[in-house]
Amino acid sequence: MSQLTEQEPGLLRESSVDYRDPEKGRAVRTMFAGIAHCYDRLNHILSFNRDKAWRRIAVKMTTVPAGARILDVCCGTGDMALAYYAGGIKSGGQPATISGADFTPEMLAIARPKSERVRAGIAWLAADTLQLPFPSNHFDVCSVAFGIRNVQDVSAGIAEMTRVLKPGGQVVILEFTQPKGRLMQRLCRWYLTRMLPRIGHVLSRSKEKAYSYLPDSIALFPGPDELKAIMEARGLKDVRFRLLTFGLVSVHIGTKRS
Repeated sequence: MSQLTEQEPGLLRESSVDYRDPEKGRAVRTMFAGIAHCYDRLNHILSFNRDKAWRRIAVKMTTVPAGARILDVCCGTGDMALAYYAGGIKSGGQPATISGADFTPEMLAIARPKSERVRAGIAWLAADTLQLPFPSNHFDVCSVAFGIRNVQDVSAGIAEMTRVLKPGGQVVILEFTQPKGRLMQRLCRWYLTRMLPRIGHVLSRSKEKAYSYLPDSIALFPGPDELKAIMEARGLKDVRFRLLTFGLVSVHIGTKRS
């Protein structure tokens, strides 16, 4: 699964998470709990505010039937679930029923008042993506934004997202990836390993080194073609992806087989 090679020295930096540790999930939960209070602000600053546009694009690429049931996993502070809500408001018609699940209660504590301010009526619950408390064949859409790489077992997480979908439902994955061009790779590596951890540490004052974890997790995450293959192996068909912002981000969408 790793895209990291011996020709990329210095990409991995000191972090509070060991990627091969079977207890990675517990470490990730602790890390995100420590930065929940500033998570939204840092996302907007460190992405140059592009994260909002990336979510809007993912929503537009999704087929959402009238009255759909939507589940956003690894929902964090709720921005992807809220993006689906905003997309439904703009398109009109019967509103969807939206749920957001995350295994970090501190993140959900930020998400709830955000949805209440806009009267979105989103149901928030604490749940692990590897063990979702929903019946099979229940949702029309299951999405995840910048969270699937944090799951202990990426393939198993996608399988669980697929399980809760109705046949014909869609899995939507919005995630960081590594650009292919050599120049963009160098610029991306410089920003992720030099600038982003320093800015993130100063602004978050986190002792968990969360913003050293980000470049590491991106380096070890499957590339777009490999992620497409994983999705297909887990019961999804017609898997397609779109690269955004010079290949720094990808949107993958697959349909559950009948």
